[in-house]
Amino acid sequence: MNLGIKKIVLASFISFSILFLVSCEKEFDTVIDVQKPSYQVVSVAPKDSIIFNVEDSSLVIKIQFTQASVVNSVSAEIINPAGKNFLSTALNLFDNGKPENGDQTANDKLFSNKIFMKSNDLSGNYDVKFYVNENSGQNKLAAWSTFKYRNGQSNFAPVISDALVEPDTVVVTDTIAILTSLRVSDDNGLNDIKEVYFIVYRPDGSTSGNKVFLFDDGNLLQNGDQTAGDGLYSRIISVNQTNAKGTYRFEFRAIDRGGLQSNTINYSVLIQ
Repeated sequence: MNLGIKKIVLASFISFSILFLVSCEKEFDTVIDVQKPSYQVVSVAPKDSIIFNVEDSSLVIKIQFTQASVVNSVSAEIINPAGKNFLSTALNLFDNGKPENGDQTANDKLFSNKIFMKSNDLSGNYDVKFYVNENSGQNKLAAWSTFKYRNGQSNFAPVISDALVEPDTVVVTDTIAILTSLRVSDDNGLNDIKEVYFIVYRPDGSTSGNKVFLFDDGNLLQNGDQTAGDGLYSRIISVNQTNAKGTYRFEFRAIDRGGLQSNTINYSVLIQ
């Protein structure tokens, strides 16, 4: 794969957003205090470790408010360990006393609903964000919690292959773009992959130890990756006249969400 890119200018813009939090001695992770809301959170769940149960895979998501709270409706957003929405839409929570929603008593300010975990769902930490619909019609983040899920499956280490650095011999007269790519597979699925990267060793054997991450995001222009989610991870880097001349070693690896490391592939790159 040759992108024919000869010059590359890299710029990174990092934006930071700040959440102002109010510390409370409650049985949940964090509560957002939003301009004197008409509700007060008492507790949220789940917040512990959950193990897949083949006989009953249901999991109740719930949040409780004080009796004096005024709440129109409540929903939850669930983020899986890969940083993606676990459900296709927000999960509506109910205070209707119906067992199918995991709610025991109607109108007790405890809003609930069930989700169903599967054995092929990712093991790891799930974030649950609880939103309250206020009288203004706006959804406000009221609280969030984290639970750890274990799907009961054996964890297998990822396997890497087909490492490529193109071109792997460079005569540097200007800034030159280099495409790196790596094939990654995992018996637990590609969603189990946490990091794919290489570490560069200079001609004298020294290294900063910094990981250069590869991506399987389909971003051809920035990362040189043609198709998202196909297991081929890519990254475009650049070299120029300031790079020391000689043979560099690129050490490729992958790590899964369980912390298991893949095999290692070393690839030599000559800069002249």
